[in-house]
Amino acid sequence: MPTYRLDIEYNGSEWHGWQIQPDHPTIQGSIEVAIQTALRMQVSIVGSGRTDAGVHASGQVAHFKVPEEIDAVRLMGSLNGILPDSVAVRSVRQVPDTFHARFDATSRQYRYQISTIPTALDAHLRWFVRPVPDFEAMERAAQYFLGAHDFTSFCKVISETENKVCVIEKATWIPIEGNTGGNTGGNTGRYDFVIRADRFLHGMVRAIVGTLIEVGHGKREEHSIPNLISAQDRTCAGFAAPARGLILERVEY
Repeated sequence: MPTYRLDIEYNGSEWHGWQIQPDHPTIQGSIEVAIQTALRMQVSIVGSGRTDAGVHASGQVAHFKVPEEIDAVRLMGSLNGILPDSVAVRSVRQVPDTFHARFDATSRQYRYQISTIPTALDAHLRWFVRPVPDFEAMERAAQYFLGAHDFTSFCKVISETENKVCVIEKATWIPIEGNTGGNTGGNTGRYDFVIRADRFLHGMVRAIVGTLIEVGHGKREEHSIPNLISAQDRTCAGFAAPARGLILERVEY
């Protein structure tokens, strides 16, 4: 059957996450309804991964199969005409029939955005953190996450995933500079945490960010990260950072 790939961007603020849920609006559900409306046939889509309620995406990937070839460009226009403004289909293209958005992914990258100054225009995309944390300590602590580890301590307790081992390739804090928030240059009070791995567990990125903020606020030592990982106990790690700052940025194949 012909297979088509969707590249999707969404503001997750008003949604109950990616995965279809009964009686709740979800990204997957809204896109499936839009495709079915445009093509007048039942279609199921498979995403590269699930994002929680309130989490955003600039690089979500999904695929679907149909009985015969379709006009991908026309479908993309139809979908963006049907979907609400908070969801945008950035591309629709035919791919090999064996392509699988989830199982073929080799890495996923998330970006968590915070601000140490009050912000209004992007408040739905950034977590306002005060007092200002020690970003140098947080950067040093982040390096302990690199490599292959069992991340049970950073996974939601109720999880269907049995294998908790993930390989983190990148974990770093980046200061955002430029003409933002009334500044004429230099530090804008905005920082992004970029993390890339072969896979992520349920709630993992937000738990890591929350733990690193605790390091930045002096509530735990940066050298305690290895012990948190080896404990394999969610109660040992920090709190989960708010969903609004998290963005699924890129999926590689």
